[in-house]
Amino acid sequence: MDRVALVTGAANGIGLETAKRLARDGWKLAVLDLPDAGLPDKFKDLGDTICITDDVAEDRTAPRAVATIMARFGRLDAVVSNAGIMVRKPIAQLTLAEWRRVLDVNLTATYFLARTAEQALRAAKGAMVTIASTRALMSEADTESYSASKGGLVALTHALAVSLAPDVRVNCVSPGWIATGDYAALRPADHAQHPAGRVGKPEDVAEIVSWLVDGNRSGFVTGANIVVDGGMTRKMIYAE
Repeated sequence: MDRVALVTGAANGIGLETAKRLARDGWKLAVLDLPDAGLPDKFKDLGDTICITDDVAEDRTAPRAVATIMARFGRLDAVVSNAGIMVRKPIAQLTLAEWRRVLDVNLTATYFLARTAEQALRAAKGAMVTIASTRALMSEADTESYSASKGGLVALTHALAVSLAPDVRVNCVSPGWIATGDYAALRPADHAQHPAGRVGKPEDVAEIVSWLVDGNRSGFVTGANIVVDGGMTRKMIYAE
């Protein structure tokens, strides 16, 4: 049977590269992003792919996505919950509406997607991967809503891993600096500050996701948070 994966936030960056990687691995795909994100054009050459245009924060989106997948493919083996946004403002300027919007997109949508997909994932003995951030572990100023949402994802991941066990494995990937624009425009200093010697690429995250959703390769891994940051969270930095 063909394996089927759903990737949210699939129009750009980590989501786009992850979806392409899974397609190369032989997965059938459903990809989800906002209506103006250009999904059909970006996935027109990837064969039997469902493009779902909607907002992950809306109640209707997860049920619609799962129903569409089951109607087309009859199964769902993996969910990659990647969609996320950031609002970066001093806390005194961050509105309650903005706070709620970030948590709805980054955290609550993942919970609702897991709840909606549970039956299909259990039937497939499948896997779920959430995409958090090293900002769940360390912070810059003015990132309260984003950091809180990503920290929540790490905790939600291990809670789901226990609740859905043993049928469904649930793991988290926490990327550090992943350059999604012009990689050649990065400065030598940007690369040199990383113990790995370079800034990350979307392919670095996609590689880990590919491994995590494949039970033949990662079947003993669940509830984990895998940090993909070139070593930055292990590096002590002091002002000179």
